[in-house]
Amino acid sequence: MTVSKATLGRLPRYLEFLRELNHEKVPYISATRIAEKLNLGEVQVRKDLASISGAGKPKLGYVTDELTEQIEEVLGYNRSTKAVLVGAGKLGRALLQFDEFQKYGIEILAAFDSNEQIINLTGKTEIIPMKQFESFCKTQKVQLGIITVGEGSAQAVCDQMIKSGITAIWNFAPCKLKVPAGVLLQNENLALSLAHLNNKLCKLN
Repeated sequence: MTVSKATLGRLPRYLEFLRELNHEKVPYISATRIAEKLNLGEVQVRKDLASISGAGKPKLGYVTDELTEQIEEVLGYNRSTKAVLVGAGKLGRALLQFDEFQKYGIEILAAFDSNEQIINLTGKTEIIPMKQFESFCKTQKVQLGIITVGEGSAQAVCDQMIKSGITAIWNFAPCKLKVPAGVLLQNENLALSLAHLNNKLCKLN
């Protein structure tokens, strides 16, 4: 099943709405009703749902329970992916405080940093010295690495993650990373996203 990034971005909204319904009183749900409730285009909602569930039943729509389970499956709610974060500065610690990752099947086991003062900070997620990184990842069979270090250190951290068996990387550093075939890479350019939003704002004024 191939689901676009844009569709994945909307699925949590659909799921939240479906979870609010009393499934006994609403056994079927239509794309039209979802679109109206979430203020989205009906055609877009139909395309999104068709990519994960096929077409609904004529005049009835989708079985609410089944659609809910299908969206949860696509979003990974029924799976658990072990992750680590490298770079426990302000951005890294902010991500560690974000509780929604577990809803998507992501479990951040620990954070790593080379700054001894940061390592001594207490929090709900343990911050461990980088010298223990490789052994920790291999022992715990970590699959996902999150990079929140500066541009100058990002590629070295990326290389260390790959050496430690990590096969998917979420990069917040403002630079392009090189990864070998078979390793997934997702870049998040916060400055670019903000500039894009600002551009839209300027057009409204």
